[in-house]
Amino acid sequence: MEKIQNKQMRAPVYEALEKLRKQRVVPFDVPGHKRGRGNPELAELLGEKCVNLDVNSMKPLDNLCHPVSVIKEAEELAAEAFGAAHAFFMVGGTTSSVQSMILSSCHAGEKIILPRNVHKSVINALVLNGAIPVYVNPEVDQKLGISLGMETAAIEKAMKENPDAVCILVNNPTYYGICSDLKRIVELAHAQGMKVLVDEAHGTHLYFRKDLPISAMEAGADMASVSMHKSGGSLTQSSLLLVNDSVNWEYVSQIINLTQTTSASYLLLSSLDISRRNLALRGEESFGKVISMAEYAREEINQIGGYYAYGKEMVNGGSVYDFDVTKLSVYTRDIGLAGIEVYDLLRDEYDIQIEFGDLSNILAYISIGDRIQDIERLVGALSDIKRLYSRDSSALLSAEYIAPKVYVAPQQAFYSKKVSVPLRKAAGRICSEFVMCYPPGIPILAPGELITEQIVEYIQYAKEKGCSMQGTEDPNMDRLNVLEEG
Repeated sequence: MEKIQNKQMRAPVYEALEKLRKQRVVPFDVPGHKRGRGNPELAELLGEKCVNLDVNSMKPLDNLCHPVSVIKEAEELAAEAFGAAHAFFMVGGTTSSVQSMILSSCHAGEKIILPRNVHKSVINALVLNGAIPVYVNPEVDQKLGISLGMETAAIEKAMKENPDAVCILVNNPTYYGICSDLKRIVELAHAQGMKVLVDEAHGTHLYFRKDLPISAMEAGADMASVSMHKSGGSLTQSSLLLVNDSVNWEYVSQIINLTQTTSASYLLLSSLDISRRNLALRGEESFGKVISMAEYAREEINQIGGYYAYGKEMVNGGSVYDFDVTKLSVYTRDIGLAGIEVYDLLRDEYDIQIEFGDLSNILAYISIGDRIQDIERLVGALSDIKRLYSRDSSALLSAEYIAPKVYVAPQQAFYSKKVSVPLRKAAGRICSEFVMCYPPGIPILAPGELITEQIVEYIQYAKEKGCSMQGTEDPNMDRLNVLEEG
């Protein structure tokens, strides 16, 4: 163990960059700003040290498309730290990790079992490769308006009805902290020869505390996408793709290189390297503090009254098999305000930026960079908002998650002939584009799904409340693209 710990003190990409910086090499390569000299405003904004390290691939720094030296070593250290057989540094966000995971595991016409409350990157991958989704619609908490975890009985039923499915994808944990029985899902899938893919965008910390829900690699999943920039402390857009020894990592590498940039940012790569070292050496202690802060915030918010910061009490052994207590998810509708309204008030009136607000909840993302005084400020602001802005909640529309019905495969619907119709007249038609609030980026509608009156009403209500609506060709979302009739 001590030998592994000592090994984890290395940060090969960071060390190579530091060595390059000291050499004062004259650049006749890209990027064209030439260590910031050609763009002084950029250098002033980011700092000289930062633009000095924004460099191109070269022999001493390796190449992300085919790593043979420092990047290869850094990825090996990441795999060791996360308990994987292989790790890939990803510079296109966890979107690129998720899509590479899916593109390498299923092909056109093959079935993939998954919950419908997936991030848009998952369905985008199905548009790209033509795989067929088999949705296991999770149970919905009717009060909170959120989807829960995937129940093993529902998965067994889907597997029995679709024995030709080649893989299963699981969100674990969800944005709201809900966890499924991942270990049992892996057992069921592997018994049927199906691979298990885990969208673990919100689960970096699970690898460094035994008192948190089980991680994908520990549960035996075949692949997992880990958003290091979310709870792991690396720069935005940096991510990891982890694979177990059941996967041909060389083939996965080829899939990644179909879409990943050939000009990887060394700012992102070094941040992954440094963050992995930080978590390997100090993650257990750091995330212990995160747990304490989140639990303290949960207790204080619940004492205000009117809010519900939910936690471990939701665990029921089925649809909520476990709960990630680092997620500070708060239900707001009992004070008469939608989550997005509380989000706006916190930002506009209190200079507090939280992760997102939906129609019923807010999420304050707590991680290794937070301080207890910031938690106190958030709690105080929420108390103020209740006192100053609360109102009768009876006028709020029911915000329960609506599980759409799939009529056409995503790829077929996305590329089929389509017409544009007014949103108010779209009910009864088949959608050919995405409609979503971002964040969290879970589509309200995806290509191939039936538009209902209830969904139209939900979209209009979300727009009125100020949700950031995305995905449609019409930037105002007054019209939707639907499949041609006949």
